[in-house]
Amino acid sequence: MTDLPPGATPPEAQPRLNSFYFTAWRWHFYAGLYVVPFLLMLAVTGALMVWFTAIDSEYGDRIAIAPAAQALGVGAQIAAAEAAHPGSRADKYISPRDDRTPAIVRVEDGETARMLAVDPYSGAVVSDRPEAGTWNDWLTNLHGELLWGGNGGPGDTLVEIAASLAVMMLASGLYLAWPRQGKGWRAVLVPDLAARGRSFWKSLHVTTGVWVALFLAFFLLTGMSWTGVWGGRIVQPWSSFPAAKWDAVPLSDATHAAMNHTAQEEVPWVLELVQLPASGSQAGVQLLPPGTPVTFETVMAGARALGFDARVQVSAPADATGVWTLSRDSQSYDSPTPTSDRTVHLDQYTGKVLADVRFADYPLMGKMMAVGIALHEGQLGWWSVALNLLICAGLVLSCVAGVVLWWKRRPVAAGRLAAPPRGPQARLWTGGLVVAVLVGLAFPLGGAAILAVLALDALLLRHVPALKRVLS
Repeated sequence: MTDLPPGATPPEAQPRLNSFYFTAWRWHFYAGLYVVPFLLMLAVTGALMVWFTAIDSEYGDRIAIAPAAQALGVGAQIAAAEAAHPGSRADKYISPRDDRTPAIVRVEDGETARMLAVDPYSGAVVSDRPEAGTWNDWLTNLHGELLWGGNGGPGDTLVEIAASLAVMMLASGLYLAWPRQGKGWRAVLVPDLAARGRSFWKSLHVTTGVWVALFLAFFLLTGMSWTGVWGGRIVQPWSSFPAAKWDAVPLSDATHAAMNHTAQEEVPWVLELVQLPASGSQAGVQLLPPGTPVTFETVMAGARALGFDARVQVSAPADATGVWTLSRDSQSYDSPTPTSDRTVHLDQYTGKVLADVRFADYPLMGKMMAVGIALHEGQLGWWSVALNLLICAGLVLSCVAGVVLWWKRRPVAAGRLAAPPRGPQARLWTGGLVVAVLVGLAFPLGGAAILAVLALDALLLRHVPALKRVLS
């Protein structure tokens, strides 16, 4: 008997291995045709979004302010913002991050909402711009919805399909990269910079892909939490905070999602689908002394009494049954610590606490998403910003290397895609239905896309040889 080198495959197992290997390669290739343009878009827009939110805030809340001995009251700061736009009404106040940064006041000026950065010591407006239409707002819309149809619309659906198929592409890619035929892990984890031609691009594609893969899987799953089907209809509904836990509190018809004013999600994911409490009853726990006017000034004082420190957001009631809302969460860049997330609702007439939701109250999936989204968006400090940018760069490099590898592998002037060859006894349908079922169980739109490809092959490509050749 001939001794096999370490890691080599016995001859009797090679036909089966080759068949599965080539089938995985073909699925990896065909998925990549659709997924790679989306991954490049997501990586570039994601990196830019991290810049505009974590480094160069567009509303001016990181502008340097010279501290003075005494800050103006919250009411005076809001009056200064409203005076900049006569006839406007403030409906949100965001306290400064520290004693060297401005407060942010959101005002409704006719049909336009504006965000004003106000010097808390002098009342001077140091930045004034519309809330919508920022670069980050545009990038967020492109990143998640392709600027097409909003959440649940056509763009959102296309992105969700891409993310679903990307998970399958990652799994097949890791299988293809697994060391075999005597190769060790060094060839997988360390790029061969001395290689030339296709060998160099293959090494670069494999190594960057492997290093990025686990992070990318995490990013895909957390990003899909806002998609229309997997997120909005499956994961988010059964992961939301149960409003029934609020004892004897009247609920309104509006949900927390109504507090999101732009494409940027400000309300914690776990609360978006939860009904807001309603004002106008005697329910709740007394916070402000009876008879105290419920205003921005007194509500902010109540927030400090409840233990809110540093940056806290105070939102005014939206209507006659609305509530005052105090919030501090990492998703809105209020804090780099998701475990300190807290949302409190006050009755607008009595100032009583109707609901007080903390991180500890979230269900398990809600806790995981609170931390996951903060990491996804680079909200946990400079290290998470650097990690996000590094992952985005690695993803772009792996995608580009994969495209170059394909370009160099394809026959010159072949007039076809030059897909990976079929393995022994391999057919598109071999394992195709199994893959569709597995992906479909986890990600419905991804499974539907695979079934559509299989149907296209059965009903059209098999009967049009010229088209089948172009796509082979």
